[in-house]
Amino acid sequence: MNPSFEQTLVEVWRQVHAENADAAELGTERYPVRRTTKRGLRQVDFVFGGHEIRGLGQNPDTKSRWAQMARSGKKVMQFLSTAATWRTWLTGR
Repeated sequence: MNPSFEQTLVEVWRQVHAENADAAELGTERYPVRRTTKRGLRQVDFVFGGHEIRGLGQNPDTKSRWAQMARSGKKVMQFLSTAATWRTWLTGR
């Protein structure tokens, strides 16, 4: 049985933040985790159901409530697809 979209997002978050992995492994595919040039945020580009998705660590230096959570130590990751659909997952859901 293939994992659901939500299960895949949680799995990417877990590997990138909880395990501090160098790559996210989804099935037989490996997707490298990189750091953004300007802020050094962790990011990973992967494919789910034929759609490209980017997981991006939250910038703690903005004024959003997500940034406030990141400043307090929560591991927040935003997910963006080419269809501009955002999902956010954080520690302890």
